[in-house]
Amino acid sequence: MPRAIASATVSFGLVSIPVNLYAAIEPRAEVRFHWLHKDCGTRVKQQYYCPKHDEVVSRKDLVRGYEFAKDRYVTFTPEELQALDAESTQMIEITEFVPIEKIDPIYFEHPYHLGPGKGGQRAFAMLGKAMAEMDRAALGQYAARGKQYLVMVRPFADGLVMQQLHYADEIRPAVAMNNGRVNESELKLAKQLVEQISSNEFNPESYKDEVRERVRKQIQHKVKGQDITTRPTEPSKRKVVDLMEALKASLSKETGRKATGGRNTVRRVGGRRRHHAKRSSAA
Repeated sequence: MPRAIASATVSFGLVSIPVNLYAAIEPRAEVRFHWLHKDCGTRVKQQYYCPKHDEVVSRKDLVRGYEFAKDRYVTFTPEELQALDAESTQMIEITEFVPIEKIDPIYFEHPYHLGPGKGGQRAFAMLGKAMAEMDRAALGQYAARGKQYLVMVRPFADGLVMQQLHYADEIRPAVAMNNGRVNESELKLAKQLVEQISSNEFNPESYKDEVRERVRKQIQHKVKGQDITTRPTEPSKRKVVDLMEALKASLSKETGRKATGGRNTVRRVGGRRRHHAKRSSAA
């Protein structure tokens, strides 16, 4: 059983359900490079520098400040900062239930698994089953760690997930796509191409970070005293200006892949994922 990182209470109406929060994701072990002193190989340390007095400032001489105008700050004591923090009630107060598909994924931030707390197994199962059968998600707010979070609680597998959401003012406006004129013939071919490389399910295990794996292998070569070989840069391919010709060529290419009876594969090209369809039939 994983270790709970926090406990809280889910409340809706007059119902209160004790829950435990668990980490829902395993952060990737990032490949990190550090700055070293070139002469001795020692890792350098960061210091705080005051350009006005031309001196290094120790941490004990630092205070927190808010810039309310250009280069003008108001400072706060630790006690004042603590008073500004939201009270950590550890209460997940559900305010409404909405259809899951109505919440755009752009609002999704950090997910947490929820598990029933002591004495809350029955109510926890009831809430999860009700939302799953009604295809609804719960929206509410959660105060913890000095902040108030907008959260969504939704069914996931056999349990519940609390998804931290962005507030509306954190989402930037979309880039309008209606500046380009759509040709109906091109649109028809585009739909055919989308259909050819579509799948009915999302299989995340089929996607791998090949760049990270390659970097790790190269680092191991370096640790063993071997040189890292530089791959020759591939010449850039000529861009097809004619959109109709590009769509036709893509359809022809995908039709050839289908004829081989292959399966979907995912490759990373230039640090970006590209989806190649190799399926025997369209989804």
